[in-house]
Amino acid sequence: MQLRYNVRLYPSPGQRESLARAFGCARTVYNDGLRARTDAREQGVAYVSDAELSKRVITAAKNTPQRAWLGEVSAVVLQQALADLNTAYRNFFASLSGKRKGPKVAAPRFRSRKDNRQAIRFTKNARFQVTAGGKLRLPKIGDVNVRWSRDLPADPSSVTVIKDASGRYFASFVVETGGEQLPESAAEVGIDLGLTHFAVLSDGRKVDNPRFLRRAAKKLRKAKGSNNRTKAKAKVARAHARVTDARRDFAHKLSTSIIRENQAVAVENLSVSGLGRTRLAKSVHDAGWSQFTTMLEYKAKRYGRTFTKIDRWFPSSKLCSDCGHIAESMPLNVRSWTCLCGAVHDRDINAAINILAAGRADRLNDCGDPVRPPLAVAQVDETGSLRGAA
Repeated sequence: MQLRYNVRLYPSPGQRESLARAFGCARTVYNDGLRARTDAREQGVAYVSDAELSKRVITAAKNTPQRAWLGEVSAVVLQQALADLNTAYRNFFASLSGKRKGPKVAAPRFRSRKDNRQAIRFTKNARFQVTAGGKLRLPKIGDVNVRWSRDLPADPSSVTVIKDASGRYFASFVVETGGEQLPESAAEVGIDLGLTHFAVLSDGRKVDNPRFLRRAAKKLRKAKGSNNRTKAKAKVARAHARVTDARRDFAHKLSTSIIRENQAVAVENLSVSGLGRTRLAKSVHDAGWSQFTTMLEYKAKRYGRTFTKIDRWFPSSKLCSDCGHIAESMPLNVRSWTCLCGAVHDRDINAAINILAAGRADRLNDCGDPVRPPLAVAQVDETGSLRGAA
């Protein structure tokens, strides 16, 4: 499987100028290619093929006075910028035709030098390399200082150099690695994600919500109130970068711990985009559920664990994990409830137990074993109990 390894770069002043030039050239080629295809569509001309576009906006453009400076950077950087445009178009067309699952993908848009993220990519054709001294050698840029947090497990197939909104530089290596099997564990866990607690596990553990953005809000307000707009923007960008780093670190540590301890993990497939349009939007985005579940999924695949996503309409909170009765309603302010069977439930722990049970049922169904229907689609009788529930 392919993994990304990110490390911090510390280019010299001269290297920062070379990187800025490379960012600008890649952005220009991308925009020229997008403009060529946009003009062709407006004029009713046939779609410009990938090969024709490369000849027009790279090869031929270098021979013109207006674009002669494209020759100052690695040709691979320009080709990869055009490859990004082609991928964006393919994703857009696949989304229009329904071949691509998930949310609709918008048409490619022009890139700006004011974008928060600038990036260029080098493939093996560019002959980039990690030197014996631990520096990253990039064509027409030089040997860039790297702060290594760990060694790469194999030779990278490509590296993307990124400059973020706060002015920091990173290298993102793509490395092909084999799976690493962890010792088998008898433990399984269901996870209920929330805002009061970030995660509640079916074994009763509750993980506090760190609320990184809320905690940094005071500093962000001070930065935004600065008299110097340029300095204020830099302060805000640095503050948001710290929040992003802290949230990612928290998600990595928690997901690694859960995957190491459990053979199977089940989580609810939450509609984060939908919740992001409610009055809870700021808290939802601050929680970072999508990032956390993505980490759980790829780490499970890497370490030989089982990962299951439960349907978002599954009534995990309203369903009694003892008798299968479904409560009529369960407002968010109700944190504990008593079922008709007499069982007293902590709302979140009960939901996590139900998510684990649904995950087991889904896995058994996938294996072809005869099991009862998943709880989310089973029929409810006139008493409100789930038919066939344990």
